[in-house]
Amino acid sequence: MTVDPEQARKRLQDEKTRVEGLIDNLKDEVGTPESDQLSELADYDQHPADVGTETFEREKDLSILEQLESELEELQAALERIDAGTYGIDEVTGEPIVPERLDALPTARTNVGTEDQRERDSRLPRSRADEPEEY
Repeated sequence: MTVDPEQARKRLQDEKTRVEGLIDNLKDEVGTPESDQLSELADYDQHPADVGTETFEREKDLSILEQLESELEELQAALERIDAGTYGIDEVTGEPIVPERLDALPTARTNVGTEDQRERDSRLPRSRADEPEEY
């Protein structure tokens, strides 16, 4: 069974639109500098733990934004693979990616069994989703 490129394109484009909306909303929320979010009076009225909580929430939002931007990059790369005619082809083995995997993870670059090979071979491009989180 092969993957219908136009069906995959629609699904990826819909997901890309959804992620772009989430990014825009989060950027609007996070876009205000933290010092602007807390008025001068609020700085004096709030317990240091409250300020710490707000700082934590802002950092959490920034982390989510980074993850969404990474997801957006993967969606764009998958759309580019459709255009190139390589969508659904394992980047390590050249074999078709199992359709169930693409149903579960439309941005998949490899079959499940070849993920380890990707990590061992630094010449192959890695998806940003495969990269370890930086703290």
